[in-house]
Amino acid sequence: MQAKVNQYLQLDFIDDDSLWISSGYTLRKLIGILGMLLPFLLWAVLVWYNDIVYPLPSISHYYFTHASSIFVITLSLLAVFLIIYKGKEPVDFYFSLFAGIFALFVVLFPTNNLISESCTSGTNCVVTTWEDQPFRKTFHYISAGLFLFCLAIMSFCLFTRSKLKPDQRGTKKILRNRIYRVCGALIALAIIVAFFSNMYYPEWCHKSSFIFWMEFIAVECFGFS
Repeated sequence: MQAKVNQYLQLDFIDDDSLWISSGYTLRKLIGILGMLLPFLLWAVLVWYNDIVYPLPSISHYYFTHASSIFVITLSLLAVFLIIYKGKEPVDFYFSLFAGIFALFVVLFPTNNLISESCTSGTNCVVTTWEDQPFRKTFHYISAGLFLFCLAIMSFCLFTRSKLKPDQRGTKKILRNRIYRVCGALIALAIIVAFFSNMYYPEWCHKSSFIFWMEFIAVECFGFS
C-alpha cells in the first residue's frame, strides 16, 4: 500500500535535499485533489455542526461558518501550490501564478456577510461577520472570477499543448485533450452563467444556491482535468 502511494505521488526519498512536492506531477495531483475535495469538505462540516444538508449561496459564504478553517486552509494551500507550480513553459508558470494570487485575494477579501436567515430551518450557522464594505465584496467577486478564468485557460489551452503535430499524437493524448477542452469549456460556461444570473436574478441565486453549483462545476472540472 505504501509503495503504491509513493509511486502515485512520485515521492523521492533518495535525495535528502529535495522537497517531496518538488515534482510537477505531485503538485498537479495535490491541486486536483484539493480542488475536488473542497466543496464536499465544506458541506460535510456544516452537516456535522449544524445539520444543514443544503449548500449555502456560494462556496465563499462558508467563510462565515464553522467551515471557515477548511475554506481558508484549503484555498490557501491551493493558492500556494499554484504559485510555486513552474510548468513546462513560462506561460504555464504565469497563468498558474496569477491563479494562485487571485485565490489568495478570495481568502483575504471575503464576500458579503451570510445572514442566519439564509440557512435552512432558521438554524444560525454564522459564527463571524465583517463590516459591510462594497469595495471588499466587489474585489472578491472580481478575484473569484479571474481565478476561475485562469483555471479555464489552463485547462482548455495549456494542458492540451504538445510538441507533436496533431496527426502524430497518440490515442491517449487525443482523449486527454478532449477531456481538457470539455472541462475548460464547462468552467468558462459556469463563470458566464453565474455572472449573468447573479446580475439579473440575485435573490433567486441566493435562495437556490445557484452560484454554489456553478462554482462546484468549475472547481470539479478543473480538479478532474
